[in-house]
Amino acid sequence: ASPQSGYTLAVLNVGAPAAGMNAAVRSTVRIGLIHGHRMLAVHDGFEGLAYGKVRPPGIKGGETPQEVEGTPRCRGHPPRGIFHPPRTLPKKYFEEISTNISNFGIHGLIIIGGFEAFTGSLELMEGRAKYEELCIPLCVIPATVSNNVPGSDFSIGADTALNTITTTCDRIKQSAAGTKRRVFIIETMGGFCGYLATMAGLAAGADAAYIYEEHFNIHDLQ
Repeated sequence: ASPQSGYTLAVLNVGAPAAGMNAAVRSTVRIGLIHGHRMLAVHDGFEGLAYGKVRPPGIKGGETPQEVEGTPRCRGHPPRGIFHPPRTLPKKYFEEISTNISNFGIHGLIIIGGFEAFTGSLELMEGRAKYEELCIPLCVIPATVSNNVPGSDFSIGADTALNTITTTCDRIKQSAAGTKRRVFIIETMGGFCGYLATMAGLAAGADAAYIYEEHFNIHDLQ
């Protein structure tokens, strides 16, 4: 058994779901246990941390890292695989979050998510001036199909989304090949970040890719 480090780390998911989020949580919990840390799972993101929805990750069988199934789930505990992390930001819950960080003896937060996770972490840092309980290490693991987390090159879920778009475009091209004088427009996810549209356009052989960063209107599509 690993020697106990004396540190307690909490892991939570924030924002829209992305492929690989659950695997990231599982790996985080396993590595934490291997290093002797006490690991906690937070349900419902920052809101769950404020309401005290914190517990040890589900462990199947014994207390060994090899058997960990730790995955924070959302309200109502949906079946495994159904995953809808909340998008609530922590600013309005500073007092409650600080209290629960103290109550559960949390020494660090590992936040898995996209731009909301990044923004929420910045808000927690702003709250340090008033709440000393927030003066703990914060680690954001980028996990979003949009690949729009500042300071990161690549996020969990972006490659899966890109491959899915490319596969879909290949199928649409099969239909388009048998038609004439038609234009096929494919809308991707990504919000204010044009990564998916740009890369999918290159991979699928699109004639053009229109992205948020480069303003366009309906006349540009004609």
